[in-house]
Amino acid sequence: MHASFSQKKQQARVDSLQAEVDKLQNIVGADVDAEKLVSKHIKLLHQYNEAKDATQILIGRLAALKQTTIRQIHEDLGLTNED
Repeated sequence: MHASFSQKKQQARVDSLQAEVDKLQNIVGADVDAEKLVSKHIKLLHQYNEAKDATQILIGRLAALKQTTIRQIHEDLGLTNED
């Protein structure tokens, strides 16, 4: 079953999406390759996640050495749930 939209509504949606694409293209720059930008972003996310995982391993080991909880180490270091 397909939702029925009038031609006018469809064109308005296409125009809205194109305006959003144009706005984003202006932000990142006209000469920027979107695939390269996404690839770089994914690479940076992987690096961030690896660093965060390594940090959590160290925090876990520190908690074991101090015979306390990981949560307590987070509090001692001033780390929030968003960190």
